[in-house]
Amino acid sequence: MKPPLSIRANELTRRFGAVTAIHNVSFTVKHGEIVGFLGPNGAGKSTTMRILSGILPAHSGAAWISGISVAEHPREIKRKIGYMPENNPLPGDMRVVEYLRFRARLKEVPRKNLHKAVESAMETCDLARTARRKIIGTLSKGFRQRVGIADALLGDPQVIIMDEPTIGLDPHQIQGIRKLIDSLRGRMTVILSSHILPEIERCCDRVIIINQGRVVAAGTNRELREEFLPGNRFLIEIEGSKIALQKKLNEHGLEVDILNASEAKQERQKLTLCGNETIQGSQILQALYNADHCIVHSLNKSEPNLEEIFLAATRRSWEETIEMPKPIELIDRTGSDGSNSNKSIKKQPQNKI
Repeated sequence: MKPPLSIRANELTRRFGAVTAIHNVSFTVKHGEIVGFLGPNGAGKSTTMRILSGILPAHSGAAWISGISVAEHPREIKRKIGYMPENNPLPGDMRVVEYLRFRARLKEVPRKNLHKAVESAMETCDLARTARRKIIGTLSKGFRQRVGIADALLGDPQVIIMDEPTIGLDPHQIQGIRKLIDSLRGRMTVILSSHILPEIERCCDRVIIINQGRVVAAGTNRELREEFLPGNRFLIEIEGSKIALQKKLNEHGLEVDILNASEAKQERQKLTLCGNETIQGSQILQALYNADHCIVHSLNKSEPNLEEIFLAATRRSWEETIEMPKPIELIDRTGSDGSNSNKSIKKQPQNKI
């Protein structure tokens, strides 16, 4: 019986010299989940993934894969994980099937199971019929990514960790990789990072957002919408004045904000309206019925996408960082020997997550 939690990270911290790459990073991933790991460049995504894979040690904190400590049993952990780094190092002079056989032997796949394991990985990644005998150096970027994923699948790991698996791919190739990842749902736990947010939104059960080395949000799309972008939103197309629109809404007691108003004067313009959860589209239409200088052409309810959620979550974390109080200098006039001294001590503020 597999444990309910495939991944557990508890207050992971890693520094590179004076730079803290991640600080007190904590999260969990259930068995069979596909989780997106998001963050700006330099946020600490790759560092966290390398720690979970046993490649890089943490300076403090702990991580467990399927209930086994990564720090205490790194060799056993590597047998349970399939890891695909961002810049996948593939040998350009080997054929696909030769490389995967070589990698299967390195992963200690039993000889009697080696052929079946390689064929299964190639079949899952659509390499068996199209690229098995091709030299890796001649493959397109999309097929090289497939080879990297096939490598990660070898040995039947319980957890797959992929760092930017769709980087540099065209839309057709991205769609193929998405279908491949979706086929793993329920069979394996998958955690992947990507800057292509629509793909994460389509294929992931939950997302974890990291910024400045700290986890700033975690949950399903719906949970994150309720936390960072609450209320009801509507897309409205009007002909006329935004000022008249806002005035009419206020006259009817509707507290609705126009989010993306611009100064450009156009006959027709599309705007986003945001109000609390009690505001309904019918109320907006009733308020604008026969309004002077404002003709409504369409009104539709809108849900914030993952990109808007991501921007809101990271913006909040930056604002909280800016608002943190500066270190307060206290003067300690008593030395360790009891004598007076003028030694300055900096008191660090509490970090917010």
